Amino acid sequence: MKSLMRIPCTECGGTLRRTAIAQEFENEGVKVRLSGVRAWVCSKCHEIYFEPGGADRMAEAVRCLFAVALAEKQHKGTVIADLS
Repeated sequence: MKSLMRIPCTECGGTLRRTAIAQEFENEGVKVRLSGVRAWVCSKCHEIYFEPGGADRMAEAVRCLFAVALAEKQHKGTVIADLS
C-alpha cells in the first residue's frame, strides 16, 4: 500500500501518513472505543483513510463490541478494544 502514500488527501491535498488511530463510537448510551487501528491520516486536515476492506473490518469490530457490551449489560462506561 505504499502507493497510497503518494496519493494526496482528497479533502485538502495534504500528505498521507500511516499511523495508529483511536476511534470512539456511541449507540444508545453505550460507548465503544477501538485503539491501535492502522490507517492513513492526512497530516494537514486529519482526514482518515483505510486500506481496502479496512473500514468494513472496523465496522464489524464495532458491531461486535456493541453486542458484547449489551449482552453483558455494560450500559455505563466504555468498552475498549486495544489493537496495538
